[in-house]
Amino acid sequence: MRALKRFSRFWYDFFFGDDWIQAAGVVIAVSTTAVLVAAGVNAWWLMPTATVALLVESLLRAARASKQ
Repeated sequence: MRALKRFSRFWYDFFFGDDWIQAAGVVIAVSTTAVLVAAGVNAWWLMPTATVALLVESLLRAARASKQ
């Protein structure tokens, strides 16, 4: 049971450890891309756009936090 607990903590830290907002953004971007592709939309552009948007959001949040 102890090994199972450590294993689950590893995966939790791997996906959500530093910033849960970034993890949620990635899940939303992947899900939205999958839905659009299933609907027949050429959605290759969504993941690169989401990646840049999430990076900018993370940097802005870190910059604001460092000023306080």
